[in-house]
Amino acid sequence: MKSAVKQLTGRRSFLRSGAAALSAGFWADSTLEGAVQNTQRNSNPSALRITDLRVATLARAPFTCPIIRIDTNQGVSGYGEVRDGASKTYALFLKSRILNENPCNIEKIFRKLRQFGGHGRQAGGVVAIEMALWDLVGKVYNVPVWQMLGGKYRDRIRCYSDTPDSRDPKVFGERMKRRIQEQGFTWLKMDIGIQMLRNVPGAISRPTQVDFRQEHTFTGIELTDKGCAAMADYIMQVREVAGWDIPISTDHFGKMGENSIIKLARAFEKCNLAWMEDTIPWYRTEQLKRITAAVDVPICTGEDIYLKEPFEVLCRERAVDIIQPDLSTSGGILETKRIGDMAQDCGIPMAMHMAGSPVANFANVHCAAATEGFLVLENHSVDIPWWDSLVDGVEKPICNKGYVKVPDGPGLGFTLNEEAVKQHLLEPGYFEPTPQWDKERSQDWIYS
Repeated sequence: MKSAVKQLTGRRSFLRSGAAALSAGFWADSTLEGAVQNTQRNSNPSALRITDLRVATLARAPFTCPIIRIDTNQGVSGYGEVRDGASKTYALFLKSRILNENPCNIEKIFRKLRQFGGHGRQAGGVVAIEMALWDLVGKVYNVPVWQMLGGKYRDRIRCYSDTPDSRDPKVFGERMKRRIQEQGFTWLKMDIGIQMLRNVPGAISRPTQVDFRQEHTFTGIELTDKGCAAMADYIMQVREVAGWDIPISTDHFGKMGENSIIKLARAFEKCNLAWMEDTIPWYRTEQLKRITAAVDVPICTGEDIYLKEPFEVLCRERAVDIIQPDLSTSGGILETKRIGDMAQDCGIPMAMHMAGSPVANFANVHCAAATEGFLVLENHSVDIPWWDSLVDGVEKPICNKGYVKVPDGPGLGFTLNEEAVKQHLLEPGYFEPTPQWDKERSQDWIYS
């Protein structure tokens, strides 16, 4: 018994001496300082509260791009972006719904706001706030957004780019070839619409007066075999110059009926296209199913769809081969990841539409990094010389040889370049206070 007590006493003595040594070494003052140096000390997450929402609107970046900033009581801010071409008012009128909320409750706030979104640009305000919250919370916890989404599948994001068009396919082909050889792109897109057939007799049948506000099927415009052959021949001539190795996607065909789209897609089959985008409105599920089933060109849609459920219908019904949400419309960073994961379960890849500033770009980059079924991301700004200057703290050029490096910095991973942004504002005012929106309320039907 005495021997057992002696052994136990010896072990305790050893542990005490070991702990003392560990404390003197590992927990030395300099080491302890190093262990906490990356913590956001001026932020107590549980006590964080939103105090303001401010806006600075960029011009031609590549379109009108309202950038929002959400401020807090602890001096931490986050940036988001209203979708290209949309009004800053979409975000400002939601300010009163988020004041005094804890920004760390991203999903709670999103569920409170999503009733105010809608298909197309109407989702701009909801998504800009969701985007800014992810940026803000990442800064609070000192982690990148992709880490909060569960980690990343890739360190860089493949991008595709549009190219300025030309009626001469040889000229256009040379422009695309330069995108490949000089800029390093491995995926391209081209607009090829019925406007190119305007002076080709017998290519289109159409009423003498067309109301182009009408949906595709109701315009009365149809393509002839000659028109389809002319458009396919244009792509083939571009292919001969640019090459056959690179994926080329197509868009902006014009408003025509389902039968003409099928006829055109069959003519395009020899062109080896990556996809035909937005052939008819996305909500025409049965028509899209018939088109997709009838042709061997991948059919793609989604840039105007809000929330996961409509994408789920398209995927479940096999109405498309590829989905293409615009994160600034689809519901934001987390909702778009959910859309991509759902599509992957259906065997359908996710391309991503994006035509905004670097703020929206990096929101997309984090989402794409964290989504296994991601395919390729649009970058509509490679010809804007000052676009990269709008942000700092990231690898430049931002789009380098057709890829964007995924940032490792906290939040969305960039810092805004104040001077560069001020040089490219659409209107006066750089994140001015907006007290006039503090009490903009209505009898909201949920979470009011």
